[in-house]
Amino acid sequence: MKLNSLNEEIIGHIKTLLADDYHEELKKVLSLLHPVDIAELFNQLELEEAIIITSLVDKNTRPGIVTELPEDILLRFLEGYSAEEISELFIEEMDSDDAADLLNTIPKNLSKEILAVLKDRDFAGQIIKLLKYPEDSAGGLMASEMIKVQSNWTLAQCVDEIRKQAVEVDKVFTVYVVDESNILLGLVSLKKIILSPSDQLVSNIMEIDLVVISVYAEGDEVVKLMRKYDLVTLPVIDALGRLVGRITIDDVVDFIQEEADKDYQMLSGLSTNVSNQDTVWRLSKARLPWLIIGLFGGLASAWVIGGFEEAINRNVQLAMFMPLIMAMGGNAGVQSSSIIVQGLANKTMENKDLLKRVLKELSVSLLNGTLTSILVIAIGMFLSNYQITAVVALSLLTIIILSSFIGTIIPLILDKYNIDPALATGPFITTTNDLLGLFLYFLIGNLILG
Repeated sequence: MKLNSLNEEIIGHIKTLLADDYHEELKKVLSLLHPVDIAELFNQLELEEAIIITSLVDKNTRPGIVTELPEDILLRFLEGYSAEEISELFIEEMDSDDAADLLNTIPKNLSKEILAVLKDRDFAGQIIKLLKYPEDSAGGLMASEMIKVQSNWTLAQCVDEIRKQAVEVDKVFTVYVVDESNILLGLVSLKKIILSPSDQLVSNIMEIDLVVISVYAEGDEVVKLMRKYDLVTLPVIDALGRLVGRITIDDVVDFIQEEADKDYQMLSGLSTNVSNQDTVWRLSKARLPWLIIGLFGGLASAWVIGGFEEAINRNVQLAMFMPLIMAMGGNAGVQSSSIIVQGLANKTMENKDLLKRVLKELSVSLLNGTLTSILVIAIGMFLSNYQITAVVALSLLTIIILSSFIGTIIPLILDKYNIDPALATGPFITTTNDLLGLFLYFLIGNLILG
């Protein structure tokens, strides 16, 4: 029975066993851990210790550990092995899609060395085929291992063939039916194979209403189909309708997580995917581009404030409300852009809905801007300077409407030119609206106050 999770007590016990070289006892403890938990354990081990752990686990467990390691830890871990060892210990025990993902992660020269020393040349060929597809496409997500039978076979023949092919397939979800040219005709469930007479033809019990996807379709389309039709596996075909692979739900979950991480990084103002385990230079390089944008945005804001220095000197109270104007404009813009980015990401927004969406966001911003402006006026009744209150209220209404419009339209423009619309959220939209908000605030102040 596997342990449910990794805790401090287990980690301490494993470290003690490692330090005392109690490898037999350690082997028993590791056999109770899930590969995901062992991968998590690697975060707290030195390279030499991780190598010892790997040597003690079952060979079928090793690939599961490696595929769960974060990229930075994976690269450091593999430094302890030669190309031949990586091939023998890890790659040869993996499904083709996991092997392709790993080879896409490590340096290209090491990937080539590993492919060159793979003993199973057919498996190497499968991996090479997968590597030619973009990582975020159906071809990049699929695995080549699957069970195929022909429509003119009896179920007795079908069962014999399943036994042979299942050796190469880790999890059997579906049996696909093809013709002699490998054209996908349908699928047959294991339940029907078991319950139907053995002399029954596959063609008589197969399902022909299939949901399929092209090998070059984007990963987002894969997610949409599997979520819409509640699928656990999705067949992948080429331009001729030939079956080339299958995508399973675990691959889709990994893809969704990776995309979510990317969007979160962009939202947080990071240009690349990083973790707290990365080097100082890598962390700095990921953060610096957005900080530089923020720097120039701040300098531009200072320039705008300097341009209205005389107005501020005459009406010092204007400076009091500058943080309010900047915060409200930035928040309104991020709210609108986040809704649009979400709609574009999950494909719930179509071209025919764009104008409707823009008008809806403007209506929401008009309502919110009006209500917040009324609130400012109500609070301003306790102040002596009603002109300042009028400036703040009118500026707030204008900036919320304009920021919401910018937050709506920029993601749509980026998406049209195949640029990730998540760029429109976070620091980008905030910096833009801060600058614009200050300019409009002082402009309205000049018009009202003279």
